[in-house]
Amino acid sequence: MSSEILINVTPSETRVAVVDNGVLQEIFIERTESRGLVGNIYKGKVCRVLPGMQAAFVEIGFSRAAFLHASDISIPKGQTGDLQETVVPPITSLLREGQEVLVQVIKDPMGSKGARLTTQLSVSSRYLVYMPEAQGIGVSLKIEGEEERARLKSCLVSQLEHSAGGYILRTAAEGVSESDLLADLDFLHRLWAKLGERKSKIKCGEPLHEDLPLALRALRDLFSPDIDRIRIDSGEAYDKALSFSEGFMPECASRLERYKGDRPLFDMFSVEDEINKALERKVPLKSGGYLIFDQTEAMTTVDVNTGGFVGHKNLEETIFKTNLEAAHAIARQLRVRNLGGIIILDFIDMEELEHRAQVLRALEKAMAPDRARHNICGVSELGLVEMTRKRTRESLGHILCEPCPCCEGKGYAKSAESICYEIFREIIREAKQYETTQFLVLASQDVIDRLNDEDSTYVAELEQFIGKPILFQCESQYGREQFNVVLM
Repeated sequence: MSSEILINVTPSETRVAVVDNGVLQEIFIERTESRGLVGNIYKGKVCRVLPGMQAAFVEIGFSRAAFLHASDISIPKGQTGDLQETVVPPITSLLREGQEVLVQVIKDPMGSKGARLTTQLSVSSRYLVYMPEAQGIGVSLKIEGEEERARLKSCLVSQLEHSAGGYILRTAAEGVSESDLLADLDFLHRLWAKLGERKSKIKCGEPLHEDLPLALRALRDLFSPDIDRIRIDSGEAYDKALSFSEGFMPECASRLERYKGDRPLFDMFSVEDEINKALERKVPLKSGGYLIFDQTEAMTTVDVNTGGFVGHKNLEETIFKTNLEAAHAIARQLRVRNLGGIIILDFIDMEELEHRAQVLRALEKAMAPDRARHNICGVSELGLVEMTRKRTRESLGHILCEPCPCCEGKGYAKSAESICYEIFREIIREAKQYETTQFLVLASQDVIDRLNDEDSTYVAELEQFIGKPILFQCESQYGREQFNVVLM
């Protein structure tokens, strides 16, 4: 399978696309004005402690205070007393208002919510995550071979005797030599020492450590031996990526390529088209069926429909094939759209239990490459597949779009007919309360057109009923649901 990373850089934004066999699998977008915060470490000040929620709000220099739960706070040694490790002490015993605290962002601000924080700090490199206040060695679950997991742990065991803290071996560490791991470890120790020197010099709300920009973060986090090529369309970004790779990821440097084509990089690989399709509610399937994605505050729902697919054998077989295709399409769309939280999948009802099991296995297999932690809970009593997917950044739709100014995010607007009848009621209401010689109605073009056409008979009857003439004026700036009734 041919896999590539495409990096499109402009002064205002950086976009990274992961493409397998010419098909978009993931898209990451970082805008200069609103860079992602995950991984950044700040000196914060506790502005409010909420005992009832076991949480606190912390000022870290942004318009909205960030959220810190008691379970994400490092408990100082000796403070747990006789408590079990699984029991979290009261938040009031851990923090107080006005206290300065070092915090790290683990979830970007989303919608009306501020960032999510932790005091369990960590810094990352290519192969390792170093956690100064933790203990022990963990290995990424995606490294499945027991021998390799044991080998990687043994490379670091001796280091635990000489330094405090714990380590996580990342997926990229698989097959890496001990010398490379130790070089990475040395880099992290030096980085942490520098941060220790800086923390007393910065003020509250200032960053102590900021994660790499997206272009370099993509090399660190997304590169693997399966990636054949990394194309970058900016000369400056390419030079930085090459320098970064030669210093920290020599195996990546040879696969970097400066893209100089006449066509824009994302147009060349149809990524722009795929991004626009990922903003649509309806996703067509090759068989003729289709998916409907509805993202709400509480959850995302996905409905599977056969559409124009009639099959060749019988109804059960048609439904089964549609659901199998839908399982693969859903997994890809969740990655491309970066949908997270609770997700409910409404596959078409299948009679045969074996077909249900096969569709569920197909979904699990299609979700396996997903980098975001996820959990598929199986089929509920209502025949729905329930799953969760970890959300650490905004979805593609929330990054690129905003609520419609006409419907305010409802997804629908009142019909012109309904607005006309509202205008009639408003005229009757005002005619009873005020003395006037005539009424002037200001409204949008389609509403005025209906008043002068389909509803002209009702207008004439209303004029006769109130004994006053009614005039109409189109306002090009008005949305359909906006209107004014003016007394003249």
